[in-house]
Amino acid sequence: MMQKKHVSFSKRVFTGLGLGIVFGYIIHLIYGMESDVTTETISWLSIAGSGYVKLLQMVVMPLVFISIVGAFTKLKITKNLGKISFLVIGILLATTGIAAAIGIGSTLGFGLDHFELTEGEAEAARNAELVEKVDTAANLTIPQQILEMIPSNPFADLTGARPTSTIAVVIFAAFIGVAFIGIKRKQPAEAELFAKIVDSLYAIIMRVVTLVLRLTPYGIMALITKVAATSNYEAIVNLGKFVIASYVALILMFVVHLLLLMMAKLNPSHYLKKAFPTLAFAFTSRSSAGALTLNINSQVKDLGVSEGVANFAGPFSLSIGQNGCAGIYPAMLAIMAAPAAGIDPTSISFILTLIVVVMISSFGVAGVGGGATFASLIVLSVLDLPVAIVGLLISVEPLIDMGRTALNVSGSMTTGILTSKITGDFEEEVYQKPEIAEA
Repeated sequence: MMQKKHVSFSKRVFTGLGLGIVFGYIIHLIYGMESDVTTETISWLSIAGSGYVKLLQMVVMPLVFISIVGAFTKLKITKNLGKISFLVIGILLATTGIAAAIGIGSTLGFGLDHFELTEGEAEAARNAELVEKVDTAANLTIPQQILEMIPSNPFADLTGARPTSTIAVVIFAAFIGVAFIGIKRKQPAEAELFAKIVDSLYAIIMRVVTLVLRLTPYGIMALITKVAATSNYEAIVNLGKFVIASYVALILMFVVHLLLLMMAKLNPSHYLKKAFPTLAFAFTSRSSAGALTLNINSQVKDLGVSEGVANFAGPFSLSIGQNGCAGIYPAMLAIMAAPAAGIDPTSISFILTLIVVVMISSFGVAGVGGGATFASLIVLSVLDLPVAIVGLLISVEPLIDMGRTALNVSGSMTTGILTSKITGDFEEEVYQKPEIAEA
């Protein structure tokens, strides 16, 4: 209805977000978070919420694959392929290091290195599960993580079979693109036919993406209703100091993203307006992978990033350098756990070591709910710190994960913009347009 009345996309998303918060809180206030009415209502709402996330995930692999191959057939990234890859990975890792430093500063500033946590039944059960994951996390090496990104069965990766499947599809598509360049010189007729097929498939997939994105306000409303109705507000109050410190760190890192855009001589207010629908979805869904379609679409249509760069920055950010899940959160937990291991968390040598470990460990973190837990286990294990602290924060994990995921996606889009600007593939007139491209 709002679309027919030509209400802007961002306003529709904001309306869905607001209605979801109100509706969810009313359900929580009247029935509580564990009543049968709440459970039944949420299960029906999940058709719209979880269903929307699945539809977005449905188009992720086809979109990534065809966009990268299309970038080669249109000769958009051929000359800068190595430079693009280097810049994307470099910026993601650098911003993760900055995020870790901010997380450390916030933790120490709020005095969380002396914060006492209690273990209830839920926390004890969670820690029992985590013990099984510790050995796997501790034994991961960088070469193993890099090998996980290389496709051995691209058809399996196109189904999203592994956490690193998206990057594997990027690599496979790049090989197809390079092969196309070779064929174009030797067999131009076949190459021309292939390019036309790719263009046709791209047009169809982008139409599918447009159809799915029109459901964004409804999906966000359903997702945020679930969060508001099922959140444990008492636990949030009890751990309020940690929640506040976490969001202070997340907001400060988001400000860093805006400062980086300003350094690139871009107006951050345009970014705030145009990135809002994507960040709102990431916030409510808690899934960087689920937000990938919105992420890439926003980069290309609203932020002036070239298709080739957007389709590198988006997928790579799912497994490398997540500012929130792999940067801020593990750093905060390490500072909080350090005193229990007899380590001074204010030691410069410990802080520098922690930042380096966080950056290296950010490889291979899956862009779905739970990625921060995995990243934290790796960092804590490498530094020989107690991992039990991860389970003790289970009650506020969903609330903090919302902000972390939004920051992950913001880092991805910022990386795409900066990379595109540096490589000269940036369309500044698209970025400067005040309106958001309609779905």
